[in-house]
Amino acid sequence: MNIDKGVPGADTHLRWFKSSYSSEEGGECVEVAIDGIGVRVRDSKQTLECGPVLTVGPVAWSALLDTM
Repeated sequence: MNIDKGVPGADTHLRWFKSSYSSEEGGECVEVAIDGIGVRVRDSKQTLECGPVLTVGPVAWSALLDTM
């Protein structure tokens, strides 16, 4: 698992999706994107400020989803 501080424009190739568990009112929102490394997770309020992105491997992501 990695937590990287974003670099401006570095994730423009990623397609981010908002979690189905997130509020539609713009409150607590989590977004995920899948790429060749794994699953990237970020706070949707941090996208323009290049906030941290958590990168989780596919096995760890599957294990997390299995607990829900």
